[in-house]
Amino acid sequence: MSSIEIKRVANRKDLQRFIQFYYDLYRGNICAVPFLYSDEMATLRKDRNPSFECCEAEYFMAYRDGRIVGRVAAIINHRANERWNCHQVRFGWFDFVDNEKVSAALLKTVEDWGREKGMTEMAGPLGFIDTDREGMLVEGFDELSTMYVNYNHSYYPRHIERMEGFQKDNDYVEMKVKVPEIVPAKFAKITEMVRMRYGLRVHKFTRKELIAEGYGRKVFDLLNETYKDLYGFSQLSDRQIDRLVNDYIKIADLNLVTAVMDGDKMVGFGITFPSFSRAMQKTRDGRFLPFGWWEMLKILKWHKTDTVDLLLIGVLPDYRAKGANALIFDDLIRWFQRYNFKWAETGPQMESNDGVLSQWQYLEATQHRRHRCYRKRF
Repeated sequence: MSSIEIKRVANRKDLQRFIQFYYDLYRGNICAVPFLYSDEMATLRKDRNPSFECCEAEYFMAYRDGRIVGRVAAIINHRANERWNCHQVRFGWFDFVDNEKVSAALLKTVEDWGREKGMTEMAGPLGFIDTDREGMLVEGFDELSTMYVNYNHSYYPRHIERMEGFQKDNDYVEMKVKVPEIVPAKFAKITEMVRMRYGLRVHKFTRKELIAEGYGRKVFDLLNETYKDLYGFSQLSDRQIDRLVNDYIKIADLNLVTAVMDGDKMVGFGITFPSFSRAMQKTRDGRFLPFGWWEMLKILKWHKTDTVDLLLIGVLPDYRAKGANALIFDDLIRWFQRYNFKWAETGPQMESNDGVLSQWQYLEATQHRRHRCYRKRF
């Protein structure tokens, strides 16, 4: 068998090949969802992604007989390492053909690069920051994926679990929730109690409030506070927040964005988007041209999907016990009903986060995917 050659991504053309490999590897897969090509490029380019103010990274591709057979990103988030008091190199964008020599060579390259930088452990799949895709799919290979999570072949976890030193570090679970025809009585009861006892209220933002008046930034300031103790999280900087506002807030259907207010103080939020999964599968490798824009427009403008993605939800710790989450769901469920959504997909939730997972007991919800992060000390 021919040997595996690892090459570092050295220029723009290499980066294009690095990104393209995923589309080629999953072409025709009915469950994989292409990522937006422009988003991938913006995230991986060091001159465009504000995460590089606290991160450094290199990208590598594996070749065999002149063909690309795998890729991986090696990332050091110095802000996260300082927060968690560790010396960790992350691996992400980890994709490969079903050949254990390929996957092992790629991770060995990440380990060697990390050692050169003074790191003592590696973990992943992880991105630059917490809003990037995290975890390797280990359950739910026959479920339609989303734009916001990793999809991978079933042989991926087998490869990494056969390598010496890798252990499970964290699991995320995702739920598929049936949108109820009537808001559950439990939510309605808690919602009324919260309003009467604590004076909390739902607020629907205008675009002006979110952009010109700075509430879009306040959403992610609140995310910094509510997510600060979650696995691998690093605080978002002003530039990172500006990018997230541009990527999410500016194009969101504001009926599907809900805030909870205590007087003039925002104490919780929920950001949801109609599912783009089927629309993305109709694009040309995640590109809007020639016809991908039309598929996306049908979702954005006319909600031509039966599924909504629960993208980001955060509530300040002191207000979780007061039932602020119920206000968010009470409002959003009513909008899901108006838009005729039948299903809601949650984002990844830590399997150990009982408080978050317990809220689904009042709805018809099924865990249908699981993602795992692995760690190796060296």
